[in-house]
Amino acid sequence: MNYQAPRSVKEAVDLLAAHPGAAHVLAGGTDLLVKLRSGFVAPEVVVDVKGIGELRGITADAKGFRIGAATPCAEIGEHEALGRAWPGVVEALQLIGSTQIQGRATLGGNLCNASPAADSVPAMIAAGVVCEIAGPSGQREVPVENIITGPGRNALARGEFIVAFRLPQPRPRSGDAYLRFIPRTEMDIAVVGAGVALTLDDNGVCTQARVGLGAVAPTPLLVADGAKALIGTKVDDKALAALAAAASTACKPIDDKRGTIEYRIKVSGVFARRAANIALERARGRHG
Repeated sequence: MNYQAPRSVKEAVDLLAAHPGAAHVLAGGTDLLVKLRSGFVAPEVVVDVKGIGELRGITADAKGFRIGAATPCAEIGEHEALGRAWPGVVEALQLIGSTQIQGRATLGGNLCNASPAADSVPAMIAAGVVCEIAGPSGQREVPVENIITGPGRNALARGEFIVAFRLPQPRPRSGDAYLRFIPRTEMDIAVVGAGVALTLDDNGVCTQARVGLGAVAPTPLLVADGAKALIGTKVDDKALAALAAAASTACKPIDDKRGTIEYRIKVSGVFARRAANIALERARGRHG
């Protein structure tokens, strides 16, 4: 196995393109190193992207936030402006592993590992996050909900990797939240994860909404019918009940040792409703 540490995006793209299917990107390594030790992967080349400046750090402007794909979760969790703007996204990241893991784990790695139960993904779907992707043909942007195509599979083409994530500047009277259910109190894989983001007008009517679910289908889900249940309402009990029903209907779960199909379907609606209530309270508290 060959280890490479490029210092530019182009150099990384060239290395990945030269070894199609045999090169793996190393960002934090919290997933890749486990797979290497377990013999699940045997790459010819490991491309360590942590030394590329464009992949590290958080910047903010009038349009929103840009998070480098190799920025550690711990650093993201300490960014006060991002935490105020998108608390649900930050809360989701803070659920990834232990404190030690968060010092290494990255947003890009959590997404590209393509686990249906990845905590960051439903929250990012709800927030409308867009991925900046670099490859041999240049750069392109893809909504986060279109990246994971199945368990362990993603939509990145030969030579491509994620450079950064863009979060929009939240509107006045908007809020987001992420909740998950796990069998234990800490460091477990989600049985259900639910992210909700919404915006209210001056009269408290929901004008925009997005709903994301995780661990209930082969890929994390953007639940369009869940958003429709909220938009045009004051997010009252009737709307929340419709949201819960839409979330449960969208599920395509499996039975496993953490939960049955029936249980996941039920809990997805419960947690979507709870996340919406938290997002609603946050939206009511944000006036500018």
